[in-house]
Amino acid sequence: MVKIRLMTINDWKGVEQVWKDHEGTNPVDDCEEGFTRYLKRNPATSFVAVDGDRIIGTILAGHDGRRGFFHHVVVAPEYRKKGIGEDMVKHAMEALEKEGIQKTALVVFEDNDLGNGFWEHIGFTTRPDLVYRNKYVK
Repeated sequence: MVKIRLMTINDWKGVEQVWKDHEGTNPVDDCEEGFTRYLKRNPATSFVAVDGDRIIGTILAGHDGRRGFFHHVVVAPEYRKKGIGEDMVKHAMEALEKEGIQKTALVVFEDNDLGNGFWEHIGFTTRPDLVYRNKYVK
């Protein structure tokens, strides 16, 4: 039975495995040091979905005092379409609201049809008035 629980620093290896297997990682930010720093800054807002001892889903959620942000929202393929992603988002949104955060943002690649479909399904909308620019992309 899958359960959603608060993510802890001790979850690093399982979280890293989910990211590597099902989403991909950024070696600059998605390392143990960056993960630990993020959770220390946002200790009560990120969650994992677990089936027994196995982490099968993640939502890294935090805020800057004004806006919430979601990163690495991923569920292992064999567990998708069962409400797990939506449950993780619900937990994270409630945790952010407890910290006074009312708006949450995320970045989804335009060609990520599965991800975009998920976010639209649960009521998130695109903001075509916002443009992402990064002249340092390699």
